[in-house]
Amino acid sequence: MKKRPTPGKRTSKSSEDALLKRIKAGTRSAQRSYLRLGIGDDAALFEPRQGYETILTCDWLLEGVHFLRNRHPADAVGWKCLARAVSDVAAMGGEPRCFLLSLAFPPTHSGQWLDEFLNGLRRAARRFGCELAGGDTTRSARILINVSVVGEVRHGRGVLRSGARPRDVVYVSGRLGEAELGLDLLRRGKQRIAQGNPLLGKHLYPEPRLALGSWLAEHRLATAMMDLSDGLSTDLARLCGASRTGARLFAERIPKCEAGAASRGLRLDRLKLALHGGDDYELLFTVRKSQLARIPKSFGDVPLTAIGEITRERGIVLTDRDGRSSQLHPGGWDPFAGK
Repeated sequence: MKKRPTPGKRTSKSSEDALLKRIKAGTRSAQRSYLRLGIGDDAALFEPRQGYETILTCDWLLEGVHFLRNRHPADAVGWKCLARAVSDVAAMGGEPRCFLLSLAFPPTHSGQWLDEFLNGLRRAARRFGCELAGGDTTRSARILINVSVVGEVRHGRGVLRSGARPRDVVYVSGRLGEAELGLDLLRRGKQRIAQGNPLLGKHLYPEPRLALGSWLAEHRLATAMMDLSDGLSTDLARLCGASRTGARLFAERIPKCEAGAASRGLRLDRLKLALHGGDDYELLFTVRKSQLARIPKSFGDVPLTAIGEITRERGIVLTDRDGRSSQLHPGGWDPFAGK
């Protein structure tokens, strides 16, 4: 893991070494290592297991785009930067093994903020069984984070977006729209920030559905799968596009957030949040009708809900409780919308 100096400025070797030692110590894993060589050299050496395919994925977490420096706790930023990328591995039915961290931040945040960030990152790494293998650091006026994850899945068991077929049933895990609601409440300052706060937990400390994704892949139950990062309306459109199909959703079946007292004073549209809210990191998957009896109502404490079916006709149709149907257009997160 290397620290690159800003062009035109000199960097103290001692400060570079100290920073790298803090990062290495702050993310040390007590779990089994899948690395032949980790942090400390020009690159890491990863040894894949026989009979497995390697999964590669990466994700950005950018200040001002994905988090607010004055609102989001540093440990939540550390947790979430890894959780986002690990969720992609879950969506393939795989298991994460190690990750690379590229981190840019201002010198003013090399003290307490960095320590708290590393604490959240270490907790996530242990939770997900994913070891830091290396990466890069530099200085920047804004906090910029990129995480690349290496995972594995048994050969031939990886679940793609492209496997859905007409008459397959569309499922989602968990409840949708909770993370978007948490972000709204955080921006408004309506909730106290704490790890155990259920209204903010989904937004600050998302849990990739690793066990569920692996179970669906290992038992060959999911015909297509992806994680819900940008919102159901947007991500389902991507799955259908890859599978060259369409879908029909039933509004009343979609599992929505339970806001309760938190929604007082807000014009809260729970269906809209469920359809278009991002950052839930639940799994969206399809199942053959002949396999429905094998899908439980919940996996552990995570509910699994059938919300519609795949159709031959392109496009996504949303049917309300009165049987009226309308086209559902992608309305989730798009970083280039309107550009």
